[in-house]
Amino acid sequence: MRILIFDPFHGAAGDMITGALLSLGADEKTVAAAMGAVVADPGIEIVTRAGVRAVKVHTKATPAHRTLTDVERRLDEAAPAVPQDALAMARRVFARMNAAEESVHGAHVHFHEVGADDAIADVIGACTALAALKADGVAVLPVAVGSGTVTSAHGTMPVPAPATAEILKNSGLAVTAGTGDGELCTPTGAALLAEFSTIALKDIGAYTILATGYGAGTKDPKDAPNVLRVMLVETTTTKEDTVDILETNVDDVSGEVIGEALARFMAAGARDASAAPILMKKGRPGYLVTVIALPADSPALARLMAEELGTLGIRCLPAIHRFVADRTAGTMEVTIGGHTRSIPVKYGFMDGHCYTAKPEFDAANAWAKELGLPVREVLRAITDALGKKTGTERP
Repeated sequence: MRILIFDPFHGAAGDMITGALLSLGADEKTVAAAMGAVVADPGIEIVTRAGVRAVKVHTKATPAHRTLTDVERRLDEAAPAVPQDALAMARRVFARMNAAEESVHGAHVHFHEVGADDAIADVIGACTALAALKADGVAVLPVAVGSGTVTSAHGTMPVPAPATAEILKNSGLAVTAGTGDGELCTPTGAALLAEFSTIALKDIGAYTILATGYGAGTKDPKDAPNVLRVMLVETTTTKEDTVDILETNVDDVSGEVIGEALARFMAAGARDASAAPILMKKGRPGYLVTVIALPADSPALARLMAEELGTLGIRCLPAIHRFVADRTAGTMEVTIGGHTRSIPVKYGFMDGHCYTAKPEFDAANAWAKELGLPVREVLRAITDALGKKTGTERP
């Protein structure tokens, strides 16, 4: 599994995150085109910060104070040039910032610095770059926030700024003061990292570093490189070795709704989904709905479970190791009553030998209908033919 690990040891801002992802290999033309829908010709150059080469992104624009509605309008205008998944992510980033601002300042707030076109372009650029890299997940090392005070539209504030602190509080990300003075992590940087993060550091285990990228900040202090590093790593376990188990109890949902929900969970990437009848408190009958997911997919699937089932809580048993057989798909020539058909089959291997082989039911059922036979007879004939395969080498 290939994962991005952000290391904001010297802090994080929108332009630094975009620069780091470009340095790592995100397509510059795609990112520049997306950002160019908000600001004309964003500048991208290689700079050095305390001797470290990094990508610096320039998105200069006139300051503006906007509401979330205003920002969403700017995103709508940029939509034709921005990949859909990146645009959806950018909307969620600004929703995070808006929720933080409202928590601190009350409803109907205006974005100040983060409402300017350069901040909107930074968010679009970072989301587009992340989507372009197609990683299996993202982890974030402790975020350095800095120390001292920062001057904003609301006056002089302690670091981290109130909105930044609120975003980080709701993100689950670890925080450290870091070694620099002043503001090291901006609200935009905090919101981007919070949105990107999908994997807890403790769940990654050992990994191999495949590539590194550095995004530069504006300042160039001599005692420390003002850069944000991102690493592309490959875990030493296979993608299927570890799964999360998501569970919830429901007693007010019909069987039809649960059945449809299970199908939607599978379509959304679940490795398995099931429902079992249970007896709940006060003798109420209900169902235990269980979804097995890869760690990178579990946050999205947990949200989908809440939406589809209306439940208020999802239990997550993270990083459960499971045995996964070496498997492959193949076909098997089967003859019934003089009719021969190639049937799709799933083979399971252990120590290089096939120990199980199962035909695809849908294919067997379709053939049974053509032959006018019960499907159980067709399955039995296929199973008999497959019995000769078990214990042999790969098909």
